[in-house]
Amino acid sequence: MEYRILEEAVASVRKVTDFRPEVAVILGSGLGGYANKISSMIPIDYDEIAHFPTSTVPGHEGYLIFGQVGTIKVVLMQGRVHYYEGYTPDQVVMPIRVMNMLGAKKLIITNAAGGINWGFVPGDLMLIRDHICMVPSPLIGKNMDELGPRFPDMSDIYSAKLRDLVKLQARKKDIDLKEGVYIQVSGPQYETPSEIRMYRSWGADAVGMSTAVEAIAARHMGMRTIGLSLITNLACGMTTRELSHAEVEQTGRESAARFETLLTATIKAIGGSER
Repeated sequence: MEYRILEEAVASVRKVTDFRPEVAVILGSGLGGYANKISSMIPIDYDEIAHFPTSTVPGHEGYLIFGQVGTIKVVLMQGRVHYYEGYTPDQVVMPIRVMNMLGAKKLIITNAAGGINWGFVPGDLMLIRDHICMVPSPLIGKNMDELGPRFPDMSDIYSAKLRDLVKLQARKKDIDLKEGVYIQVSGPQYETPSEIRMYRSWGADAVGMSTAVEAIAARHMGMRTIGLSLITNLACGMTTRELSHAEVEQTGRESAARFETLLTATIKAIGGSER
């Protein structure tokens, strides 16, 4: 992807609004309803943004929404695109790059994930400490020097300082917050029991089909990132139930209030932090 394409996407947004967000948020499967709770909403359909990828997955509506959470200016992706939809990793992370160019310096990535850790149950919230990426890097190809260095460091990809702020907010809200390692796989098929056993042996606590490539792109640009997973089901082989996207969406709806409480507190805490 050429830098010019990103500039044209930004110009499309600027024709609608000159809003400059502080925090960008990606809303995962079943969590898109949060966008309706922010104030001073300015929605822009993905189709109206030059070169912007559009989602083909139920539960991912397809709007870039500008507004405020308290006093914090935010931009939310109500729906994301995935590698398994046929997009390249470079295309998958285009929205993150555009949101950064629009002004956002901090990113909150949310997702629905399968629990690999035996201590997890559906409905748990997990703060991502680190990740394992099983899909190609979005940085493959000619480096966009305008965005970041050729070889970016990934040692603190999910900011330790911002994670401390999230854990503090969870304690204040009396929300049980797990912490662990997320692994991104390609999908769209769910994993086999043998794959899950292997991922657990590697140290993964939760598995999904997004997030890692987005965090890599954000780190490349110098954004400070937080990752939050909603454990919507136990991974394959851990129960006798067959996995389904309907279960993912149902657990998302059932856990929405608790998740939204933590997300709101997180936005306010990291948006007001200079660290």
